Amino acid sequence: MDKIVVLDFGSQYSHLICRRIREFSVYAELVPFDISHEELQKHNPKGIIFSGGPSSVYNSDAPVPENKIFDMNLPLLGICYGHQLIVNKFGGKVKRANKEYGSSLLTIDNDKNLLSGIGGSVRAWMSHGDEAEQIPPGFKVIGHTESAKAAAIASDERSIYGIQFHPEVVHTEQGTEILKNFVLKVCRAKQDWTMEGFIDSAVNKISKIEGDVLCGVSGGIDSTVAALLIHKAIGNRLKCVFVNNGLLRLNEEIEIKEMFEKNFNVNFTMVDAVQDFLSKLKGIEDPERKRKIIGEEFINVFTDFAKNKGPFKWLAQGTLYPDVIESGVSKGPAAVIKSHHNVGGLPDWLDLEILEPLRELYKDEVRKIAKILGVPEKLFMRHPFPGPGLAVRIIGEVTPKKLQISKVASKIVEDELIASGFYGKVWQAYAAVGDDKAVGVVGDERKYGNIVMIRVVDSIDAMTADWTRLPHELLEKISNRITNEVEDVTWVTYAISSKPPATIEPQ
Repeated sequence: MDKIVVLDFGSQYSHLICRRIREFSVYAELVPFDISHEELQKHNPKGIIFSGGPSSVYNSDAPVPENKIFDMNLPLLGICYGHQLIVNKFGGKVKRANKEYGSSLLTIDNDKNLLSGIGGSVRAWMSHGDEAEQIPPGFKVIGHTESAKAAAIASDERSIYGIQFHPEVVHTEQGTEILKNFVLKVCRAKQDWTMEGFIDSAVNKISKIEGDVLCGVSGGIDSTVAALLIHKAIGNRLKCVFVNNGLLRLNEEIEIKEMFEKNFNVNFTMVDAVQDFLSKLKGIEDPERKRKIIGEEFINVFTDFAKNKGPFKWLAQGTLYPDVIESGVSKGPAAVIKSHHNVGGLPDWLDLEILEPLRELYKDEVRKIAKILGVPEKLFMRHPFPGPGLAVRIIGEVTPKKLQISKVASKIVEDELIASGFYGKVWQAYAAVGDDKAVGVVGDERKYGNIVMIRVVDSIDAMTADWTRLPHELLEKISNRITNEVEDVTWVTYAISSKPPATIEPQ
């Protein structure tokens, strides 16, 4: 299988480069910037991409790749900081510039190779504080913006390219086409990355493991697909356990039990641990502490189950690549955004080995696998739900009152989106609640009640997201239903922050 290797220099967008490349069926993998030349050769890449990053090439501690990597005679594309690395390495000059963050008009000066078929100009996403003042000998400018005169450069003879903007983000028009030009036309990589191939490879690997596997299933698409893949590989050596932690959507524990018993021929057990989780969360307001507590309590339940029903050697989880990236346990220097209970909250005393068959995949790839494996469409098209459940949608302490508000209000949001035809068009939708309150009028009386925040976003892979522009009449209907049907709610607000700078979940 042909492969493009992306060296991660710490950009928040590094993983998106891989994601975009995989969209056109070429495998891309993120590796640390300081990977050795020998290790990189083992990957046998068709081309190399340098990601962006927060550093400046002229700083003494600036991250730089091993020199031999430049001498591999492979096509090379530098993005943002990667572009500046190329300029600096080959004899150009990088200077401090006015910070440019946002959309700029990129004018195409040469429409061959990298920018072939892009047109005369496109909107491109900039995020940088340095720029190329002088390009290296043997390079030419192939694109510029008003403030960056060398926004895209090329050495066609050596197949080396540098671009100051970010083609991997959705804000860059035809950004995927630019990456496709590099991967398919310059690198000549074959489009042989398919989910059918992934299934065959994953099943083959998993079938070789020894011992029984305990899989925590949540009813969501990730853990369900992980369980089905493992079951396909080892059959009855897999035992699935669903933990009702009290932090689920309204009546979800009943739906999950029915789904597994009716649709999947796997060993399934439901454990009622509602009081265990809620008692541990009592008085806890810090979001990271809540995530850690939930993660550890999940492991407590699994460990007790394993002792009584085992022995087990493996604990399987539906960890995805975005979970790995945001938890700061990826292969690159990405900052920790939040802990996920299935990657960031595992205690040191865990005595089960971890099996995560989906940790290199993105959500839409998992949905494709689900369809291949025969998962009902209602499940694999369902909106993502956070591992820690409603605890991250309840700001501050998790209380029975706030839990009920979040459950019922979220059900109203989902029901109205389904009725209006919007549910399948958006990435995620829910209602969150905190401790803020506001005065409302109920009947003829003033009432001091809770504020509910509605969050609906559009996304492709959850790594970036934009707030959904719902029709005003739909928002009005949702608001009216929540204030009329959910006890102690007086105000409803709508969140209009995108990711970045916000996150999809409030905590």
